[in-house]
Amino acid sequence: MQRRRFLGLAAAATALGLTAGLSGCGTLGGDDGDVTLKLVAADYDLTGGDTTRKYWDGLVAAFEAKNPGVKVQVQIESWNDVDRKVAELVKAGQAPDIAQIGAYADYAAADQLYSADDLLSIPVQANFLAPLVDAGEYKRTQYGLPFVASTRLLFYNEELFDKAGVDGPPTTWDELAAAAGKLDKEGVTYPFALPLGPEEAQAETMMWLLSGGGGYTDGTGHYDLDSAANVRTFGWLRDNLVAKGLTGPTAPGELDRKEAFAAFARGEVGMLNGHPSLMQEAEKKGVKVGKIALPGADGRAKATMGVADWIMGFKQNGHRKEVGAFLDFVFADENVLKFAGDNDLLPSTVTASATMQSDPKSAHLREFLEALPDSQLPPVGKTSWAQVSSKVKQEIGKAVQPGAKPGDVLGRLARQATAAESAE
Repeated sequence: MQRRRFLGLAAAATALGLTAGLSGCGTLGGDDGDVTLKLVAADYDLTGGDTTRKYWDGLVAAFEAKNPGVKVQVQIESWNDVDRKVAELVKAGQAPDIAQIGAYADYAAADQLYSADDLLSIPVQANFLAPLVDAGEYKRTQYGLPFVASTRLLFYNEELFDKAGVDGPPTTWDELAAAAGKLDKEGVTYPFALPLGPEEAQAETMMWLLSGGGGYTDGTGHYDLDSAANVRTFGWLRDNLVAKGLTGPTAPGELDRKEAFAAFARGEVGMLNGHPSLMQEAEKKGVKVGKIALPGADGRAKATMGVADWIMGFKQNGHRKEVGAFLDFVFADENVLKFAGDNDLLPSTVTASATMQSDPKSAHLREFLEALPDSQLPPVGKTSWAQVSSKVKQEIGKAVQPGAKPGDVLGRLARQATAAESAE
């Protein structure tokens, strides 16, 4: 019987607290004494502090106290450097035992990672939210373990809406365009900020593709960038927002997400697609932030974009049992909730999500939590995704330029994506 057949029952057992993780079973450590695991992790502290270090130090101390045969050394690297540092270690034959980084597929394709089946106890593996499990799979086997997650919602400036006479948040594209028109007449700098510049255009693109009923891939998992739905979506953006001057003074293809977010926090943006960290920053600066599920062409979008960061176990040092015990401990509810809560992010597990959703202290994250179970993630399980994502960042802004033909731009991207997929 394959392991996945047990997962539904195991998830129920987990919720009832009837099971224990690997760290409670057997003896850990090698025949010659202690095993030392090396963990390389990303730094989530945006203010230059040491909250990430303190989190891992506390977790490791608690784990080592329960597992005297295992030591864990933690190396924290900035998000600008962590993926590169891990790649350099792997190339040099010095792979860490565990890496908490942004991507896993290339390592899975090279057979350098343990699968989730190899590492996790059944209750822990069964407890991940379904969209995150799907996104963590390479060739139908899960290698990427979702460490933390986020979703995207439509943010709007409540005070600017009131001044412009906008009655309420838009629930359809037509309502969004009408609201943007009123904001423009009120003199708002960016009625709708549309960051399709090279920094993070692949994410903004996916949000719009999903809201238009399309996406990067089709029902079989193959790239389908120039689908009829996707072409319609970018045609609508070109004609109803960009051509009417409703996206602000900077052309979407030149507007980076960082700039758009900063403008929102300054009170210069009426609407944009945002995530929890922006909400926190904007409210600190006095912006009254409204948020709602992304509008679709005729109503609420059927899915919003989800995002996950990944943790994974490397095979090189052969510490499967110890890595698995540590990762079981990482995904205990109290640890998942601590990290997510400290960073205004979302838990990746069913039980921790339910706990956060019922916690009054997390009320500001409730809409994000509600959107996560039905979210769709980028096709990060494809080794071609990095190449396709890079091409989208470079080209997609051209699809909404006045007079542009979105089908031509999306067609070029589709051909490039198919070629990259064929080379996987």
